[in-house]
Amino acid sequence: MTTIRVLLADDQALLRSAFRVLVDSEPDMEVVGEASDGAQAVRLAKEERADVVLMDIRMPGTDGLAATRMISADPSLAHVRVVILTTFEVDDYVVQSLRAGASGFLGKGSEPEELLSAIRVAAAGEALLSPVATKGLIARFLAQGDSDEDRDPARAERLEALTVREREVLVQVAGGHSNDEIAERLEVSPLTVKTHVNRAMAKLGARDRAQLVVIAYESGLVRPRVE
Repeated sequence: MTTIRVLLADDQALLRSAFRVLVDSEPDMEVVGEASDGAQAVRLAKEERADVVLMDIRMPGTDGLAATRMISADPSLAHVRVVILTTFEVDDYVVQSLRAGASGFLGKGSEPEELLSAIRVAAAGEALLSPVATKGLIARFLAQGDSDEDRDPARAERLEALTVREREVLVQVAGGHSNDEIAERLEVSPLTVKTHVNRAMAKLGARDRAQLVVIAYESGLVRPRVE
């Protein structure tokens, strides 16, 4: 069994202690470090070879958003997945964090099982965290500027590198669907879907499925709908 190395980044020591007890209680996880600010989180992610960072957004000094950008921009930390922890799930910083390279977000009020599942999902890099909530959050904020001039033309051009099938799969990923669900919808095998997803990630320079969702919206391939 491969042990998932988890780094806790939160300025509240009590919360870090609670998370540590929860994570260390799992046989496939271990807490390898604790950080009280973003700069320390980036340093410990390198030193402790973390797989997943549970990152609070609001911290003194270097906040979670800046730290997420630093981790995402560092080639030596390409394997690190950042899960944003937020008190308010409807938070503009969450979208900025996803754009900066976070794998997803989770409310601090989530159940323990949800947090543990989020860590495993992020470490595996196979699925978007809280797909329905994340999709809705991205859509809500991107819908505030839904005109063509607000789209990213560079990302729209990069979509031209995708095959027709890869575009179809990307649309389904942006809808928050799992590989199995996409396979059923497109009448192909889950392995074929995974291959298309991996190729799309490579062509678009996305670290994981969360970034694919953001790219799909920002490029205009998928238009957000506000219900």
